[in-house]
Formats: sequence, structure tokens, C-alpha cells
Amino acid sequence: MNVVLDAMGGDHAPTVNIDGAVEAVHESEDIHVTLVGDEAVIRKELKGRKYKAGRISVVHASQVVDMHESPSVAIRKKKDSSIRVGIGLVKAGKADAFVSAGHSGVVMGTSLLLLGMSKGVDRPAIATLMPNLKDKFLILDVGANVDCTPQNLHQFALMGNIYCRLILGREKPKVGLLGIGEEDIKGNELTKEAFKLIKQSSLNFIGNIEGKDIFSGKADVVVCDGFTGNIALKISEGLAETVIKMLKREISGITAGRLGYLMLRPAFRNFKKKTDYDEFGGAPLLGINGTSIISHGRSSSKAIRNALRVAHDFSRKRVYEAISDAIQSDLHAREA
Repeated sequence: MNVVLDAMGGDHAPTVNIDGAVEAVHESEDIHVTLVGDEAVIRKELKGRKYKAGRISVVHASQVVDMHESPSVAIRKKKDSSIRVGIGLVKAGKADAFVSAGHSGVVMGTSLLLLGMSKGVDRPAIATLMPNLKDKFLILDVGANVDCTPQNLHQFALMGNIYCRLILGREKPKVGLLGIGEEDIKGNELTKEAFKLIKQSSLNFIGNIEGKDIFSGKADVVVCDGFTGNIALKISEGLAETVIKMLKREISGITAGRLGYLMLRPAFRNFKKKTDYDEFGGAPLLGINGTSIISHGRSSSKAIRNALRVAHDFSRKRVYEAISDAIQSDLHAREA
């Protein structure tokens, strides 16, 4: 399976991207990685790295999208960017999936432009996995749509259900709607109307859940608009880092703190692993007619390696096709 990687995307490109590609082909015999970007720079970085011949290829792209550029301007003017060329390979059927730690707005916009929306889908959604007390859960949307309609949230629930079933292997995922109270009547007009739509569907809907419950394992899929979801995601990332730093500081301030820290270090390491976004790799853009994975701008090589794995699994299981089928089935059921 050929996965395209934007070699020039992210804060630490291209080094970590190329490292991640090498790690990915070492880890899986079923992944071929196509690196897209400045060919001279990429080939220079590849020198000295050991990997099986033919498992990594390079496609030249003369332009790079800066993280501070306007998405609309970059999409319109930079038609030979590593993002545009990479997604173009998927569009042309020369690759199965695309991964980038670059400008998320440009990745999303270019994916929509070249790959298009899946049949029946009104809006795409960025979905990301996060840890909870039981294992992990999926939250969407986390940034693709600032303003949503009740119908959008209903479709996000359907998308999340399919992703959770096919990727996490949960036969009947519990779907929750993020709000300010568990009662049906609580929330704004958006969540109250979305509640009605999701409740009428065939999903295993558990109703509203509050922010304090999303990490308890109560729901497998948490649905919200992109504005709320992005804030929840960023707060969670910041909180995990802060908790570790605070605990280390408190332990170092007590007698025998150093000894205590040495004893607790394995627990700290496990906690960091469970809350580290590097472990989850990247967030798929759901609702498009193909596979496009958006990684964190600060991604390490491990994050890139895991994002390539996510792209491989997502494409191999044809998740985007299953989402389209689920959306269309739901539309037909509602019309009937």
C-alpha cells in the first residue's frame, strides 16, 4: 500500500518526516512511502539511512506552504506545493492515502478540492483519538467546522460510529453528545436539535455527556462542533503536560523526593505515553472521498510513523466508503 507523506510539512521538517517514513517501512512490510517535496533536500536526508530498496520513493514538489499563509491564497497560488502534489497522487490513483503535519487548513481545503466530499456528506470532520480510563475514545469535530447545524452533528455521529467500529473494533460504539448537562433539555439550540436527530437514528446513543465525563470511558464517540472540539483537544493536551510537570515539581520539593521520583518514574512514563499525541499519530479528515490524515505540527518521527500506520489502516479498511454508505443509508431511512 502506497502512502504519500508531505516531507516538507511540520515544525521539524523534513528530518522527522523522513525518520518517520524509515521507521514505518521497518515496522510494516505492507507500507510503501512516497515522500513529496524538494527532491534534492529529501535525497540528501535519506543518505545514510538504512531501509529496503524500493520501499521509499521521492516525488518532487517545488513549493512549500508556510504555516502562517492564508489557506485560500496558498491553495490558489501554490499549485506545486508538497501538499497539492501529494493529494494529487491520491486523486490520480497513484497512491492510497496522504499524510501531512503541515498547514491543516490547506490540507483540508486541498483534500476537498481534489478528492471531493463523499456522497451524502454535508461537511467533513476532523476526528482524533484520545485516552480515557478504559482505553481510548474518538472525538469529532476538532477543528474543521467552527459553525455547525444539527444535521452536521448527526452526520458526525454516524462517521464516528463507523470509524470506531472499523478501526477500534467496537461492534456497537456508545455515542455521546458533548453538552453542559446530561438532561435532554439542557444545551443550546444546536445541541438540543442534534440530540433529537441522533436519538432517532439506529446508533447506540447514550445522550448528552458533560466535559467531566469524556475521559471516564462513558462514551466511545464524543460528538461536538469544531470550535468546542478544538478547545477541548488543546486544553487536554496542555493539561496532560501540566500535570506531569506539577507532579515532578511537588515530588522534588519533599524529603527523599529524588528517591520517590525514581520509584514513580515508570508510572510517569506510562502516563506520558497514554496522553502523548505522538502515540495516536494523526487525525483523519472524515467525510471526504479518500484518505487524508492531518498530523500535529510539532510531530516527532514517532508521530509520523504512527500517522502512516493510521493512514494504512484507514485506507485498507475502506473507512471512507463505509462512511458514505452509512450516510446514504441514513438519508434513505429518514426519507422513508
